[in-house]
Amino acid sequence: MTRETSTAETLSIGVKGMTCAACVARVERTLQKQPGVESATVNLAMESASVDYLPETVDPKQLFEAISRAGYEPVEPTDTDEHEFEREVEHGDLLRDLRLAALLTLPLFVVSMGPMLVPGLQAAKSALLPAKAWGWIELLLATPVQFVVGRRFYAQGWAEIRHGSPGMSSLVMMGSSAAYFYSVLAVLAPQLFPAGTANLYFEAAAVIITLILFGRFLEARAKGRTSEAIRKLMHLQVKNARVVRDGEPVEIPIEKVMPGDLVQVRPGERIPVDGVLTVGTSVVDEIMISGEPVPVEKEPDAEVVGGTVNGTGAFLMRATRVGSDTLLAQIIRMVQEAQAGKPPIQRLADRIAGIFVPVVIGIAVITFAIWLLVGPSPTLNYAFVAAVSVLVIACPCAMGLATPTAIMVGTGRGAEMGVLFRRGEALETLAKVEVIVLDKTGTLTRGHPELTDFVPLGQHNEEILAWVAAAEAQSEHPIARAIVDAAHRRGLDWKRPESFHAKPGLGIEARVEGHELRIGAERFMEDLGIDLTSVGNLGPDLAAQAKTVLYVAVDAEPAAVLAVADSLKEGSVEAVHALQESGLEVAMITGDNPNTAEAIARQVGIRQVLAQVLPDQKAREVKRLQTEGTRVAFVGDGINDAPALAQADVGLAIGTGTDIAIEAGDVILMSGDLRGIVNAVALAKRTFRTIFGNFFWAYAYNVALIPLAAGVLYPWMGILLSPMLAAAAMSVSSLFVVTNSLRLRGFEAPLAG
Repeated sequence: MTRETSTAETLSIGVKGMTCAACVARVERTLQKQPGVESATVNLAMESASVDYLPETVDPKQLFEAISRAGYEPVEPTDTDEHEFEREVEHGDLLRDLRLAALLTLPLFVVSMGPMLVPGLQAAKSALLPAKAWGWIELLLATPVQFVVGRRFYAQGWAEIRHGSPGMSSLVMMGSSAAYFYSVLAVLAPQLFPAGTANLYFEAAAVIITLILFGRFLEARAKGRTSEAIRKLMHLQVKNARVVRDGEPVEIPIEKVMPGDLVQVRPGERIPVDGVLTVGTSVVDEIMISGEPVPVEKEPDAEVVGGTVNGTGAFLMRATRVGSDTLLAQIIRMVQEAQAGKPPIQRLADRIAGIFVPVVIGIAVITFAIWLLVGPSPTLNYAFVAAVSVLVIACPCAMGLATPTAIMVGTGRGAEMGVLFRRGEALETLAKVEVIVLDKTGTLTRGHPELTDFVPLGQHNEEILAWVAAAEAQSEHPIARAIVDAAHRRGLDWKRPESFHAKPGLGIEARVEGHELRIGAERFMEDLGIDLTSVGNLGPDLAAQAKTVLYVAVDAEPAAVLAVADSLKEGSVEAVHALQESGLEVAMITGDNPNTAEAIARQVGIRQVLAQVLPDQKAREVKRLQTEGTRVAFVGDGINDAPALAQADVGLAIGTGTDIAIEAGDVILMSGDLRGIVNAVALAKRTFRTIFGNFFWAYAYNVALIPLAAGVLYPWMGILLSPMLAAAAMSVSSLFVVTNSLRLRGFEAPLAG
């Protein structure tokens, strides 16, 4: 799958065989060394690599070969169903090997460790068979575990060592092999060992492999759940559509639907593609697209989105966007790209992981040498146990999973809420912003004028509004349309005016149902000699609220006052207050004059206002705020505000579903509701806390347990960690990181839309 980015292209490659952060670092280094590769990002949880490369310099085949030479298996990206099938096959292989390992390891453990746990068992063993025979039985039980079940660790471990970059499999291979071959030698040639040191550790080798395999099995199952949101989105895609051909509906595969086709949608069905409703009415559940739980009414000319669910009505629609151009396909693509990305904290972790395993091997060698030199008798046994424990407990699996699992679950949960993170980095950046800059028109406000106030002064009341609408219906001015729409919403009817005359810059004159109407600004009334004393301060008060005030005179007498404004969106005040309460500074930027800007700011509680800023100057204002040392998030409608969205540390593009500007922001809010900003920030902070917690656990765990495994407490407390316990502890750390990330699935939006 490639897409062009200037002269470079992006290639997505599946990578099998990665097990830890060291694997990720090695694959990235390998790809980045290839001529023509501009950048490479590898994701352990998704088992994939994203490579930006110059096609005239390097061929995709060379990139696949480079991954193979590094010891991993490159594969073509698969769709959801294929990926699920492959995951099930992998689970099946792991489960089969795990059952075989458990079947052999359990009796091996009983034979080896049972006499230490059950009184009298050693005597029974000695009466049944001599010690030499029991040693051969242990060898027979341990060998299939070591080389049949453990073959995956040998294959990967040798590849890691061969390429000079040891990782988790290397540590497991070295630790279990040391225990196994030490024991084999003790069975075959015990005379080679110093007195009292020819002990058997077959059970340690087998238990290490069995426990780590069990941890990997649980980890694989948990990782499968991290991409659940993507699977849900993909399953919204319809397989077939009924297209009208020659006047009759014909069911065809969705891939064959073309823009312009007339598509039939029946009650309860998923809408197959994006389009415009042409015949019929219905309500549509768009929750999986916008996160809004309330079904949306659809009438002719309304846009409908593929993947959403039709209600009780049947309708015809004309397809406008199909295939990869549909909104749902773009959403899936964005979430996948975000899940493949890396925040700065993960890049740092990968660099650490690249040197971590070699350091651990060095520590294991030093541990062995120290115990051999100064340890109690039998020194070889103690040295051996401590060194193997260090190797096993230090596997950096948890480090490699700390970030990608949290980002996968966090971005997936965001998509379910109507918050799309286009880049994984945006999660960390948004979690750290200090200032939110809101564009006014179309972001804080609805972006078009509406009738906000209608105050009749006489006795006609609603009748006056019908007369005004009759006159204004003759005009295409946005204010006129706002008045007419308001009259329609109130269910008013009117007759065509007997006469109509526009006064540019002032107002209109019309004769409606035998009455002379004048509608316009205060100056128009003054020019006509109409006394507005009876109106009082109503007009100035409305004007102070950033509203356009119109006066209505009927038969030369003041009859009503109307106010039209670009009104605030529902939830804007609540959103601004919630952002401020969370410790963020909120500013507003607009091209309006200062009076209008200040009036809107007062309504929502914003103290910092940047007024009379032209569109091309918005980015400059954002940069000015950044030079003051603050991290800035800019929120705009995604098209006119593109430069400011790009300049900000993180840009949030406000969308309305189909009109969304996909390429404008780092974060896309599918609903136009500003409360989505609060939810996005809260989700980002929660995800970043989860990542930080994962890293703390992974690193603190290793830092704390490596010394314990090396035996630092033995001189004072007599505590020496066995290799078996080390293997169990290592598996638990990986499982903890994945399950901790999965807790993000239960994240609840602070503000409901």
